[in-house]
Amino acid sequence: MNGILLVTMEPPAVLEEEFNDWYDNEHIPERRSIEGFFNGLRMVCIKGWPRYLAIYDLSNLSVLDSPGYLEVSGDNFSPWSKRVLNRVRGQYRAAGEQIFPGSKVTGSFSRLLLIRLRGLKLEQESELIHSALKGYESVSGVNQIRIFRVSGQTQYDHIVIIESICNLTIDPISSGVFGDLADKIDVINLYAPYWVRGHLVGVFDQH
Repeated sequence: MNGILLVTMEPPAVLEEEFNDWYDNEHIPERRSIEGFFNGLRMVCIKGWPRYLAIYDLSNLSVLDSPGYLEVSGDNFSPWSKRVLNRVRGQYRAAGEQIFPGSKVTGSFSRLLLIRLRGLKLEQESELIHSALKGYESVSGVNQIRIFRVSGQTQYDHIVIIESICNLTIDPISSGVFGDLADKIDVINLYAPYWVRGHLVGVFDQH
């Protein structure tokens, strides 16, 4: 079962340029080099908060306990990482198992919808999967739906990620997609791919 690491955060305006330099030139390349990390992708929130999302697809969650990851995380963060991370807000870090479909990674998309449900019981996962597929699988442009379980100290978070090649306008609450599970939704964010500054198609190589 593949894993995922999701991180959201937003820098203060005075730090935004340095924040993006740090992410693009140190943090993402550092994580991509760790065995078991399939990728490291950044997105910009165009509806919701906070502004930035990073997604890392993992071979499994045990990667986050590996020597390669521990060498560059926690107390071993670089001085630049510590400087930046001490000043951002909206931090949410979620490490989850892919409960549906099980082994997919982030694909190509122009819009990514992220829905978080809090406090869902494990016996409700089948209903969650069924609802997400019924609500979004036939929507024009949707090319992938993935669902992740994040274990917390007191409850589970469930993350639904929907990738589309066109804009997504279905509000899962007002449209009733999740039925009785809708009261567990506390985040609905829509993202576009992050553009790495200085890397233009046909002009510079892309990251």
